[in-house]
This record gives sequence, structure tokens and C-alpha cells, in this order.
Amino acid sequence: MLVKVRAGAQLSAAEQEFVECLRSYPSTGLAAVDVHVGVHGTRQIDAVVLTPRGLTVAEIRGFGKRQSGILNLNTEPWRISEAPAELDDAETSPTDRLEQCVYAVRTKLERALQDPGDVCGVVVLVPKRGVMVRPARTAIRPGIDVLVANVDDATELRIYLEGFAAGTRSWPADRVIQAAQVLGVQPPPSRAELLADGFDEVRPTPLGEVTPSPKPPRPPRPQRPAHAPGPQTRRQQAGAWGAVVVAVVGMLVVFWVIAKVFVDGSGDSGPEPVGTSTVTPAPPPPTSRNCFPFQPSC
Repeated sequence: MLVKVRAGAQLSAAEQEFVECLRSYPSTGLAAVDVHVGVHGTRQIDAVVLTPRGLTVAEIRGFGKRQSGILNLNTEPWRISEAPAELDDAETSPTDRLEQCVYAVRTKLERALQDPGDVCGVVVLVPKRGVMVRPARTAIRPGIDVLVANVDDATELRIYLEGFAAGTRSWPADRVIQAAQVLGVQPPPSRAELLADGFDEVRPTPLGEVTPSPKPPRPPRPQRPAHAPGPQTRRQQAGAWGAVVVAVVGMLVVFWVIAKVFVDGSGDSGPEPVGTSTVTPAPPPPTSRNCFPFQPSC
């Protein structure tokens, strides 16, 4: 695994143990130790680990003394068997600080228009060498786990880092480089280092997903030749002549109707014949007479 530690970082004994664990792993991944994000880099994060399957934020805590036994996370503070766990920086809750760091990393990537995917978080407890703390892995809630690891027995940490995010290998080398630039990982990883460590050059096609093959160019549509009239058949010739005859007959009928109407109209409008006629004379106008009284016919 490729490990990048910020120059000038003051690592605790537990963080140095964690770095040695990561460097001993043959698995593919980029571990950035002592990352500063937030406004003006005010949020200090112990480690950010990017693997081909996802991203996780680590909060590393050591022990103040040698403690062996059963780890109990149901109480505050945590306990090792019957005694309280004496962790480094006991003033802050490991899970509360881890959730703040996870939020800071996710927000930093999203504001840079980078897709962080599912950002997980893990509290890594590094006990003194030679002691035994069990269980080696406990899930507090989905996405937040607690692991016990050291150089002598770091099997659970390796299993976690190799498969903590179920899914396809969605983090190729270029995506890891972009995320490292946004988070300000120092020294920045090179593309050659990531490819040599096992990151994919491009995102592989997920199992069961068929990559659509490019469609071949559509062949040009053949142009239809101009229609050339072929030789006419006898039926076509007879039909053509029949249409001509019908048209001629129709024109003759129209002319005949027009001529008939013209002739009939001209005969009705001629002068009336001259002849003798008897004229009845008008009756003479009546004349007034002076009638005597009782005169007949008056």
C-alpha cells in the first residue's frame, strides 16, 4: 500500500504503528496521513485511505498503558473488561471526532464538484505490543466501525481496508489524484505510483454490464435513378386513344349545344309580320242634355 505522510507531521506512537501496518500490506491503496481540511486547513484528520473500492477516514487512538481483555463499547468511556479504556486524547469521544472528520472530507470533495461516494469511518485502536484486545472488529452503526490493530496482529484491519465498501472498483488512478489534490495530500501521489500500486488506469466495466459497442456508420442510401418511361403496351395505347376520342366527342357536343342555343335565340327576336287588323272605334263622349221634369228617356 502506498503511504503518504505530511512533511513535518508529529505522529504519535499509535500513528507510527498504524503507518507500519499499512506499509506492510500488499493490497492496493493510498493512505494519506495527517491530512488538513476545512477552512484554512483547521480540521486535522489522522488518515484518509483511498482504495479501488472506496474511501474511508481513520481516527487513530493508542493506549496509555497495557490493557488486555474484552472491549465494551456500550458504555462511556469505553471499557476493557472491567476497567475503563485509557485511550490517548481521552477528553474527546473517538466516534464524535470521527463523524466530524467524515463530514469534513465529504464536504470538501463535494464543494470541489468531486463525487466522494460512500465515505466510511473507522476508529483504529492500537494497543501496546504483546497484549490482546477482543473483539478485533465491532460495528457501531452502518459505515462506522472500531478495529483493534497492531503490527503483530492486524488481520482485521487488512480485511476492512480491502473490502470495506462493497461494490465495483470505482476509483481509478485519475480519480484518486483528483481527490488527493482537493484534500491537499502532501506529498501528492503521482499517476505512475498509483498504477504501480495496483490502481486501474480507467474504471473497469462492472460485472454483468455490457459496454455498448459503437454503431457502424450507416451506409449512404443509394439514390434512385430518374424514372425513364418504358415502351407503351397495346392496352396503354388503346386507353390513350379512347381518352382522346372521348375528349373530342365532348367538345363537339358542347359546340352543338352552344350553336343550338344561339340559333333559337336569334329566331325569337325577329320582326313581327305585317298584316291587317280591325280596330274597334271608341264610343262617343257623352253629351249633357237639359231634361224637363218627368220627361221620358232622360
